[in-house]
Amino acid sequence: MIDSWLEIACDVPEEYSDVVADFLTNLTGNGVCVDNLSVDAFSTSEIPDSVRVVIKAYLLADSDSVPLMHELEAFITELSSRHPAAYFAPPTLSAVNTEDWSSSWKVHFKPLRVGKHLLIVPTWENATQLPGDLVIRIDPGMAFGTGGHETTRLCLEMLESVMEGGPLMTVPSLLDLGTGSGILAMAANLLGVGRILALDIDPDAVEVARENILLNEMSNLVECGTTPLESLTECFDIILANILAEELVRLAPNLTDRLNPGGSLILSGILAEKEQLVRQGFDFQPLKYCRTACDGEWVAMLYRNEAVS
Repeated sequence: MIDSWLEIACDVPEEYSDVVADFLTNLTGNGVCVDNLSVDAFSTSEIPDSVRVVIKAYLLADSDSVPLMHELEAFITELSSRHPAAYFAPPTLSAVNTEDWSSSWKVHFKPLRVGKHLLIVPTWENATQLPGDLVIRIDPGMAFGTGGHETTRLCLEMLESVMEGGPLMTVPSLLDLGTGSGILAMAANLLGVGRILALDIDPDAVEVARENILLNEMSNLVECGTTPLESLTECFDIILANILAEELVRLAPNLTDRLNPGGSLILSGILAEKEQLVRQGFDFQPLKYCRTACDGEWVAMLYRNEAVS
């Protein structure tokens, strides 16, 4: 586990948080977190509203941050010139320890119900279970995915819907691409999926996912790894891809190739303003677009492979 990182922080007006977060994600190649905004939180009601937010991204401590900071500063300057009435503070760079980063936010996260049956409980909390609850205990650590963020929640709800509409007596296989904390893979197991492969390009995320899967006694039911999608030869009945919109478009042919005839493809991690980008990227694939689900500024999309096996 890496012990120290460089933290990039951008203090911006809340209405520009998505565009800055998206830029930071593409700039660093890593996810971001947002202070004082309901991002990946168990209970959005416990995070106060704010007219300003601080968006943070992280780099390895030995990274060459100078060119990245120059690019970010130029972006913030341009954004400020386009919106002169808004104040954008200069971005800052500081060192941060893994322990501080991965633990300080836990006070905000509480048990969360998603969909009809899923109950997500952080490991440091207790929750009252109701009849029919499917319980996932989770410690996301440095990996994305608690169920509170819109993209994860949309995936969980759409997966539950797909499973409810599937053929009786059929046990589908599933690929969870960009597994993060492993929450989607674990939910899939509880909802009745058979073979489950959970992949992430971040080794730290895979380690977190394995720990959560072990905690939920699913180690023999969910396989984790860092294998790139392009290297897979196995096909699946359901594919969940909760990653950046641009990556979804880039991987569209590979996602289609790995989906079994009759299978369902759930795409998430998509800002609403980029829905058409993803739709256009998949127009060239032999898949049927089914529907889009929305939650705040985010959307998830469902496609089906109507080819006959």
